Amino acid sequence: MRKAEIIRKTSETNISVKINLDGSGKTSLSTGLPFLEHMLDQVGRHGLIDLDIKAEGDLHVDDHHTVEDIGIALGQAFAKAVGDKSGINRYGHSYVPLDEALSLVVLDFSGRPGLFMVVSYVKDTVGTMDVGLFEHFFMSFCNHAFITLHIKNISGDNVHHQLETIFKAFGRALRKALEINKSNPSIPSTKGSL
Repeated sequence: MRKAEIIRKTSETNISVKINLDGSGKTSLSTGLPFLEHMLDQVGRHGLIDLDIKAEGDLHVDDHHTVEDIGIALGQAFAKAVGDKSGINRYGHSYVPLDEALSLVVLDFSGRPGLFMVVSYVKDTVGTMDVGLFEHFFMSFCNHAFITLHIKNISGDNVHHQLETIFKAFGRALRKALEINKSNPSIPSTKGSL
């Protein structure tokens, strides 16, 4: 079982992340940010990844530090759980629709962090949350999981739907990339390492 636990404590946040990459999509989320929890639940359920995330942050200041540190800790947990990447597919992609909204996510467990995100949100907030924080979340994740991530929202006139298609597609792309290729147990790179 590919599992990891990360504890991240700073003067701004206290984060605990436990993941099981070979799970069934069970989630336990307590972050003080209900919409982020809703999105993380999509990742777990659609990625078949068990997620247990607890966060206490300086939400009286704003949501930024908590969102960033969850992204960092979750990325670190993925990097730890996936190990040397032997046998994984490495690449994953998914298109996900939700009514009028459609998003594409493509990712590579390349060892080279990079985020390329193209989204024109129809509103600046979802509930009380600044939608700009989601790009920051994904950047923090990429920088610590060492993945290249492309996100493109193709259509949508509801910001909730735009984000939900992104997170569902992210979960499904993770699942494809992390699946073990039984016919090739080696590290999926001509270099011999990732």
